[in-house]
Amino acid sequence: MKILIAEDDPNIRFGLAQALKNEGYELLMAENGAIALELFQAQSPDFIILDIMMPVMDGYTVCKEIRKVNEQIPILFLSAKDEEIDRVVGLELGADDYIGKPFGIHEIRARIKAIAKRCCQIVKKEPEILPSSFKFGEWLIQPNQLTATKRQEEVVLTLREVTILEYFHAHPNEVITRDALFNIAWGYDHLPNSRTLDQHISKLRKIIEPNPHVPTLILTVHGLGYRYTK
Repeated sequence: MKILIAEDDPNIRFGLAQALKNEGYELLMAENGAIALELFQAQSPDFIILDIMMPVMDGYTVCKEIRKVNEQIPILFLSAKDEEIDRVVGLELGADDYIGKPFGIHEIRARIKAIAKRCCQIVKKEPEILPSSFKFGEWLIQPNQLTATKRQEEVVLTLREVTILEYFHAHPNEVITRDALFNIAWGYDHLPNSRTLDQHISKLRKIIEPNPHVPTLILTVHGLGYRYTK
């Protein structure tokens, strides 16, 4: 497994590199966020460890940019910032876990293995959760291509977006709780933060709803979750 370590403190960066190299991992190292993003784009790592407070580009920004193009790669935030709000922000941006400094090498090794195993399990489940094409409103959803098409228009979807649409399609007119959507779309016990899910639903509405400001397909059920109306 190829791991990208983005950390501006050289002692921590090289200490981590040495410890993980001994575990057999292939390593990429970046001393700031901009270099980390360049390495991600050029070298396609399998796992990313991101410090938050880095020069040029902070870890939050790097995570946001990565998640625009890849929602599946595991990301572990590493930072001296250990306030709850910082952890929440990181998870909302799409991080898989958060570990505060100072940390033990054994702990970070365990976190990496746990996250990687969890994400591999999600990948293995993909063929089971990707159905054949189906209609959602006026759109044809093609899970195997991760696209939504309507007449001559085509939109590329993420795996999570397709999974959410498929789950709604399979449960028409039912109230789907936020917890149920988290479990099916994230594939593990993700922090059930409403803002994260609402952002995904908002993006889907902008794609599939005739008028996203007055949705008619994915309706909000206040205090519970959402309902798909056919």
